[in-house]
Amino acid sequence: MSRDLDPGSTIFFTLTIDGESLGFFNGCEGLSSAVEIEQHQEGGNNGFVWQLPSRVTFSNIRLTRPLTPDTTKVAAWISSVTTGVKRPTAQIAALRADGSEVARWGLIDVLPVSWQGPSLDPASPAVATEVLEITHHGFTD
Repeated sequence: MSRDLDPGSTIFFTLTIDGESLGFFNGCEGLSSAVEIEQHQEGGNNGFVWQLPSRVTFSNIRLTRPLTPDTTKVAAWISSVTTGVKRPTAQIAALRADGSEVARWGLIDVLPVSWQGPSLDPASPAVATEVLEITHHGFTD
């Protein structure tokens, strides 16, 4: 199978908020949704219980990466929340090593939930990383 067609070769992700890139991330978790189900027992019909969809919930998304100059863009976005809540749309794209796109997810009404910066310890040789957690109201095209 050609590397260009291999969907398992994703290496990094991009996050774009209202058309402005916040840079590349190499970890993304939490792209999920769940449909809550209500059970309804119908009188006189004891053969089964109706399983009816009621609400769709979406989990928070955590993006991780080594510290980069794009960290300032994340800080500016988080700071903008304090001056007024604007719920932009976002795009997360999974990219192969050559930059070609594997998949893309559009997100509605995105807000930053938390940002965790690196632990800067000269005794630890680990790569300085950051974690951005965002929430949203659902997926879009």
